[in-house]
Amino acid sequence: MTSFFRSQKRFLSSATNLVRNNWTREEIREIYKKPLLNLVYDAATVHRQFHDPSKIQQCTLLSIKTGGCTEDCGYCAQSSRYSTGVKATRLMKKDEVLEKAKIAKAKGSTRFCMGSAWRDLNGRTRTFKNICDIIKGVRELDMEVCVTLGMLNDQQAKELKEAGLTAYNHNVDTSREYYSKIITTRTYDDRLNTLGSLRHAGLKVCSGGILGLGEKEEDRIGLIHTLSTLPLHPESVPINALVPIPGTPVGDKVKKPVRFTDLLRTVATARICMPKSIIRFSAGRMQYSESEQAFTFLAGANSVFTGDKMLTTPAVTWDEDSQLFHKWGLEGLKSFEYEDGSSAQNEDKTFTLPPKQRLVEQEKQAEAVATA
Repeated sequence: MTSFFRSQKRFLSSATNLVRNNWTREEIREIYKKPLLNLVYDAATVHRQFHDPSKIQQCTLLSIKTGGCTEDCGYCAQSSRYSTGVKATRLMKKDEVLEKAKIAKAKGSTRFCMGSAWRDLNGRTRTFKNICDIIKGVRELDMEVCVTLGMLNDQQAKELKEAGLTAYNHNVDTSREYYSKIITTRTYDDRLNTLGSLRHAGLKVCSGGILGLGEKEEDRIGLIHTLSTLPLHPESVPINALVPIPGTPVGDKVKKPVRFTDLLRTVATARICMPKSIIRFSAGRMQYSESEQAFTFLAGANSVFTGDKMLTTPAVTWDEDSQLFHKWGLEGLKSFEYEDGSSAQNEDKTFTLPPKQRLVEQEKQAEAVATA
């Protein structure tokens, strides 16, 4: 038996035990640098241990308060520091938001995400109350609800939880080492502290990063290291491919989409290091071919963003995704579907898991392969 097949037997036998929070950078680097097809194969193997590979969750992201942000995120169209043509708006009315959510649900989206462009919620008591009311309204549609509202404290996180929020998005964006080259108005630890507040309130965490900011390979490895060594892995890990915005420092400097092979390596490595998380192929998906998108699903991505826009940038439409799903034999993941059967695996439902029966059967198959 060749060394390759021996290593694959060991990998299969241990795949169900790969949920760990003590990854070293060296280990992650070794995974990331594997021959690409071997890396995708390993990621697909892990993916099938924890998820139904035929199911992809469709999410829709709406900007409920656009522009005018005081932060200096070098990639963002909504910063007031840059001339990008984006006009600042007030918070949308509840009825307007709910109408958008109803359209998204009718089109197939099962998770409705809302973003607001500001640094934090301090001094926005009335606005925060209105947002909590909007969250309650979306939950009444039997949809998962995620928001991204900047930095939070413990009390604000608690109130969002009480309003029925499913998850809160707060990306770390890139590695700790590269972060200050992109953002200076908010520290890396500020972001990690917000993630801590979310956990303290019992909220699910959505946190990932952006590729194509001018970062190096080591920064993508560092991004995954940060996320996979958190006390609990994020339930959602969005992987964004930069959509360059003219007028922003990064957008004016970066002219080409991130290479697909770099994107694929990042998705696959994230899947191996965070096997229970939902890996969300998020912004920038329209820059890649249908076949390339399908390849990311094979490597472990199991969620996409669909709709008219992603905040201020173009998105893949529902009709396009409907055709994609039909052609590649995929189906939509229902709202809260990955919570069904999860309590037997993890009583506090920290992770969203597929039904226990599938896991048990796959563990038996892996054990059979290992002892063959």
